[in-house]
Amino acid sequence: MNFTIETTDIDLGDTPIENIFINDFMPMANGTYVKVYLLGYKYAHDKDENIEVNNETIAKHLNIPLIDVLSAWDFWEGKGIIEKMPVNSEDKYDYKVKFLNLKQLYIKNNYKPIDMSEEAITKNYTCSVEDLVGANQIPRINEMFNSIDYIMRRQLVPNEKRKVLEWVHNYNMNPDIIEKAFFHAVEKKGKRNINYVAGIVRNWYDQGITNVEALQEHLKATDEKHYRYERIMKALGIGGRLPTEGEMKVIDKWFEEYKFTMEIVLKGCENSKKTSNPSVNYIDGVLSSWYEKGIKSLEDIEEKDIRPPKKEQGYKRTERRTRTSKNKFHNFEQRTSNYSAEQLEDIARRKREEYYSKYSKIKGELNDV
Repeated sequence: MNFTIETTDIDLGDTPIENIFINDFMPMANGTYVKVYLLGYKYAHDKDENIEVNNETIAKHLNIPLIDVLSAWDFWEGKGIIEKMPVNSEDKYDYKVKFLNLKQLYIKNNYKPIDMSEEAITKNYTCSVEDLVGANQIPRINEMFNSIDYIMRRQLVPNEKRKVLEWVHNYNMNPDIIEKAFFHAVEKKGKRNINYVAGIVRNWYDQGITNVEALQEHLKATDEKHYRYERIMKALGIGGRLPTEGEMKVIDKWFEEYKFTMEIVLKGCENSKKTSNPSVNYIDGVLSSWYEKGIKSLEDIEEKDIRPPKKEQGYKRTERRTRTSKNKFHNFEQRTSNYSAEQLEDIARRKREEYYSKYSKIKGELNDV
């Protein structure tokens, strides 16, 4: 296998990127930071004085918030491959970006690759108070802090928040991973010390775990129970949050008491499509029903999870209506059915004669008075 480059008759321009950036620096950054660097480098390489380019231009071109562009330059400055050249001393955000020659940096380091060790990376960036204030304006960062407060059952103090931001920046950690590191420390290890969480983050970084997918594979291999939580919450479409303590107990019941496999549980989770508000408790109703029916495999679901035919239910309802329609008038009908029409007429005639006789007697007594 080999790689070739097709040539063209029309020169539409190109931007050379140094291999040192691709090999050493690009892997440590998230996609947004890489895009900001490449677009800025492209503008610097064009050297077209008729085109005015600033951070707002880059943000608009990449369709990202301005704060992400500013964070990207902070990141690359911390890695030592750009320099910020202030234009206005009163505005710290008004600066030009100078892209340093990476080959020259390589030479200055005595022909050795730039140090990519953990110590070299983590000491490059220290979160300031201003950085913390700016980060709190980013919805996803603010959401991360709220989630951590819930997990810790208390609010992080500013210094702790600054440490968390340093992890995100220096370890290139997704906020989701930081949340799950806190969850892992508190729920599994019973530790609420932020330094303990820092150790988890460093260990995950050393193992190349910087996103949710890599973490799921890691948990699947090392921690089956927490892998279950991750997998089920994702199947229910609510993987954006961590399960509560009550939800974890319910999920544990499915596997430890009901002895269901992940395959059966995920099949039960498919029932969440029938409701607009999927939840662990809703699926618990489905799985508990299967457990009572003795279902232990996917084949059992087809055979035993069968609803009664509608025709049989309709017959029972008709029978109830016929039975409850009998009342006291029904008994009257039974008694009169023992006489013929002539006998009933004779009875009615005698009743009328008795009534008129009593009426005449009472009328005569009143006239005498």
